[in-house]
Amino acid sequence: MPTTSPLHRDEIPPVAPRPAPELEARKAAILNAVVAEYIETAQPVGSTHVIGTPGVDVSSATVRSEMASLERDGFLVQPHTSAGRIPTDKGYRFFVDHLAGPGRLSGDQRHEVRQFFAHVHGEVEELLAHTSGLLTRLTDCATVVVGPRHESQVVRSAQLVGLAPAVVLVLVVSSDGAVEKRTVELDRPVSDDALAVASERLAHHLVGRTLGDPGEVAPTGDECVDRLMTTAMGVVGQLGNGGEAEQVFVGGSSRVASAFGAVDTVRSVLAILEQQLVVVELIEEILDRGLSVAIGTEHGFEPLASCALVVSPVTAAGEVAGTIGVLGPTRMNYPLALAAVQVVGEQLGERLARSAGSTRPRGGR
Repeated sequence: MPTTSPLHRDEIPPVAPRPAPELEARKAAILNAVVAEYIETAQPVGSTHVIGTPGVDVSSATVRSEMASLERDGFLVQPHTSAGRIPTDKGYRFFVDHLAGPGRLSGDQRHEVRQFFAHVHGEVEELLAHTSGLLTRLTDCATVVVGPRHESQVVRSAQLVGLAPAVVLVLVVSSDGAVEKRTVELDRPVSDDALAVASERLAHHLVGRTLGDPGEVAPTGDECVDRLMTTAMGVVGQLGNGGEAEQVFVGGSSRVASAFGAVDTVRSVLAILEQQLVVVELIEEILDRGLSVAIGTEHGFEPLASCALVVSPVTAAGEVAGTIGVLGPTRMNYPLALAAVQVVGEQLGERLARSAGSTRPRGGR
């Protein structure tokens, strides 16, 4: 995973999204109609496209007057004097805050999600990578799937396997279903009895602890067993502190190019998506602020000021097991993105929970 410097906020300050102010019913209906139409067409919206929508049973002149009022209040902006209007970040925020709830995936989309999780196979990394692709297909946006921090994983089982008189395999199964295995060459042969005792002792000590905090094992007085335990615990310490951060999978970067007209914007967004640590930190900050949707300048990161992010934690067996997110232009289809993130996040969490007892090896390192 590429590394980068920490995320800096000295370009623009993050804007805390305030609760969308209440509007009278007609203005709210007109604003929602403008946002929905602009999301659909990406073209400035005139009064003729709003007349007849739910809650807008008034004349074209009245609609134009209300749209002008919404512009003065900062919900809409008119890019050209002869054009219609487009939503501002404030307008999108009102739209999102007044959604009745996440949208609903189509029947075909729900079927695709069910089929995906019923048939996807492989290790945890493959599951997360393929999930990113699924989200991209559902939303037509760039997507991010973040796995759990390795050191936070609880040890489900651990054992030592003799491969040769002086070669031992250390196996550790963590709560995300991953199996870590490390081959260790010892300085002298060990007996099967000592190996069996050390393996049982290792399992008894580690199960239920996290990889990042494996604790210490008291010596037994048996030099061979204690030497094995010291070696095994050293391996476990490397697993928890070896610099493995979250597993991050970014999909659909190419979809970004078609979502923005300005080449500089496309280049900037693509560059950020390549910096996975920056994306992870940004998502974590959004969630830490209690948001599920960050629009435009709300996230405070200037290179993505023309983007919106829809994010959600993934929970497996009551524990946070990662995060999924959708990144697109501020005119993204918010109901669809929220629905996709919710449904896929729930299914992914259930799959990760089922995988927690898996013993399929990830392969040695």
